[in-house]
Amino acid sequence: MAEPWITIIGLGEDGPGGLSAASREALDAAEVVMGPARHLRLVDAAEKVEWPVPFADGYAVLEGLRGRQVAVLASGDPFWFGAGRGISKHFSGQWRAFPGVSIFGLVAARLGWPLEDVACVGLHAAPFARMRAHLAPGARVIATLRDGDAVHAFAAWLHESGFGASELTICEAMGGPKEHVTHSTAEALQGRFAHPVAIALAVAGDGAVVPKTSGLPDDLFETDGVMTKRPLRAMTLSALAPRHGEHLWDIGGGSGSIAVEWLLAEPSCRATIVEPRADRCALIRANAEAFGVSHRLTIVEGSAPEVLSALDRPEAVFVGGGMDTEMRTKLWDVVPDGTRVVVSSVTLETEALLAGWHAAFGGELMKVEIATAAPMGSKRGWKAAYPVVQWSVTR
Repeated sequence: MAEPWITIIGLGEDGPGGLSAASREALDAAEVVMGPARHLRLVDAAEKVEWPVPFADGYAVLEGLRGRQVAVLASGDPFWFGAGRGISKHFSGQWRAFPGVSIFGLVAARLGWPLEDVACVGLHAAPFARMRAHLAPGARVIATLRDGDAVHAFAAWLHESGFGASELTICEAMGGPKEHVTHSTAEALQGRFAHPVAIALAVAGDGAVVPKTSGLPDDLFETDGVMTKRPLRAMTLSALAPRHGEHLWDIGGGSGSIAVEWLLAEPSCRATIVEPRADRCALIRANAEAFGVSHRLTIVEGSAPEVLSALDRPEAVFVGGGMDTEMRTKLWDVVPDGTRVVVSSVTLETEALLAGWHAAFGGELMKVEIATAAPMGSKRGWKAAYPVVQWSVTR
């Protein structure tokens, strides 16, 4: 294997003074130094190349330097919400790295927060909703932000979400001569802030908390009425059994609640929803964005089974409606052995099909009947929902 020609160096805001001997040696040996403007100003080099914005445009520039020894400067630890992910992917086997102290480590050390008890989130290139699942009173979070203006936008988002009482520590240029720390609550935040900036958050307030179990409250979702309700959703997620890195097909997405909960269950999972109606695709997208999982969700506006052959293969499939013999046959043709399939039905016709497939293919067939207490005149009685038949099987 050829020697790497790219060296990724984690640089702090104090410049090269804090580098290890190996990092310093690699920097001195580089023919070209590439990085953001603020880092380039901190180093001496015969040739400097500024990394462009947007970040992805820099890969082509870096490729143009092939054949020379290039030092790429990154903030702190390049492999913690940093430049290392993209560079290592685009230049596999052609790089080495010398990480510095991460911004998360610097902030945690300043506040005396054990880092293992803190959620670390990168919001410098992501929507604030990625924080949604971490918002619970008593939780501690450290997040990177895009720039100084984003600090006030983030505080406003917290306030609107019901967590304006959260204590914020805004950390500018940590570890360098311009380091500055500001304490406030989200609702009372004032002042101006500058990049690079991170924010430490001690969550407080009475906003809606996203539970850590399957079967989220129905009122957390936007819906037009077509949605798998909470009790059955919990049972469905249990049957789908999300695991690390898996891909779900949600056929007939409705409001997208099954796919959203699948994605919330494991941050490495992906999902694809097939939904024929454009208005429901928009509703699904809104729910995914509200929970901060839209970057791992693909929405296909189309009809199953016609579109299934073109999709990335899944490890699990949920069919919430419209299951028939054509759909079952197509699924068995296109999904690999070992795929977990869960089908729900409220119609007698589909129930009969599920009973036959259960006899032929095995799995588990279950009828669920749920009733909730509701007013009945001056008293209360049980109001029954439609019975649901669920078939879960491994292909």
